[in-house]
Amino acid sequence: MFYRPKEGPRYEYQQQEIQRVNDAPRLIDKFPKVKSMVLELGHFGPEGATRNSHFKFTPNLDTAKAVFRINCPNQGCIRGDFDLTKSLAQSVAAHRTTVTDEMCCQGWMNKTTIDTVHCGNILRYTLKLTY
Repeated sequence: MFYRPKEGPRYEYQQQEIQRVNDAPRLIDKFPKVKSMVLELGHFGPEGATRNSHFKFTPNLDTAKAVFRINCPNQGCIRGDFDLTKSLAQSVAAHRTTVTDEMCCQGWMNKTTIDTVHCGNILRYTLKLTY
């Protein structure tokens, strides 16, 4: 188990994001035409060559929220993470069935580098939708 601070910029940001997710509508309510979704994710270091993790999951559309965010693997990252909400909405609006893309974490490397050094971790993802 790892230590989770109860104060500081990372904690405050995460609490705001948790509230944003909790306040969001369910996926099935926001995107009623979507019948299934599969998301394949790979976290890479800032240089993009080293894959740190890879996983695939299928959210339950009845319970999952329409704000779709993935935590940055850098435990010290401040105000970063990856928000796929806009990509999901654009994909559904265009009735796309497969989307492959990548995002770069725009957060700060850690609390001592705020406003000076970006995190830069990369998320490569494939989103598969069935209507």
